Amino acid sequence: MSLRDIGPVMLVGAGKMGLAMAKSWLAAGLPESNLILIAPSPSEAAKALARDYDLQIYPEASGLLPNVLVLAVKPQVIDGVMEQVLPVVGPQTLVVSVAAGIDIARLVRGTGTGRVVRTMPNTPAQVGKGITGAVAAPDVSAAEKASVDALLGASGQVVWLADEGDIDALTAVSGSGPAYVFNMVEALAAAGEQQGLSPALAMQLARQTVIGAAALLEADPAPAAVLRQNVTSPKGVTAEALAVLMADDGLAPLMARAVAAARKRSEELGRG
Repeated sequence: MSLRDIGPVMLVGAGKMGLAMAKSWLAAGLPESNLILIAPSPSEAAKALARDYDLQIYPEASGLLPNVLVLAVKPQVIDGVMEQVLPVVGPQTLVVSVAAGIDIARLVRGTGTGRVVRTMPNTPAQVGKGITGAVAAPDVSAAEKASVDALLGASGQVVWLADEGDIDALTAVSGSGPAYVFNMVEALAAAGEQQGLSPALAMQLARQTVIGAAALLEADPAPAAVLRQNVTSPKGVTAEALAVLMADDGLAPLMARAVAAARKRSEELGRG
């Protein structure tokens, strides 16, 4: 499925994630004339995108009929947004939501259609390195899934889930996961400062270490455990650090608690 074949795509919400998706669609071949941006109070970044691609930003969705309607808004406002876009959801419209925690049943009720796909992208989509989890309502066809693959695949990988119950866990791992990595960079830099490095140097070392490790993960198909072992000499410096991180009270149980807390919150958001 080519982005040129999808037809009009309406994007409601021009925040960081919405704009990241819009840029990826345009770069991947979606015609400018097929992108409809809805933002009541557009940011300077949204205005800049509109200028760069000669797009018009509309304050509301009335009168504009899309083939795909993408709801890129915060879960706290999703009900009001669905009420506003209801008039443009026609028999040809596929609804794609990126609102965290909002389940398919609620999306179907709010948009009046059974052709709904619930998704959870993550912020590396801004640089084409994202991963998005998706789950479809029963009424969504294989062709419509292909349209979603084309749209969301423009900014990274797409994984389809058979069970909607898994998307809260996915949200806790990959949706929120970039923040965990950024916090690890902060912690690694702070530890470097405690060992006498200047703040600037400690942060430079921490950032580039994570960037390099991520690049190695992408380039080498070996399991992460094997890559870890490759840089760990028996009784060496790294082994001493890993003895702390891999202790019974180390990183694994801490990460398990963090992911469990994130999943719980995702489920709470879904209940409204």
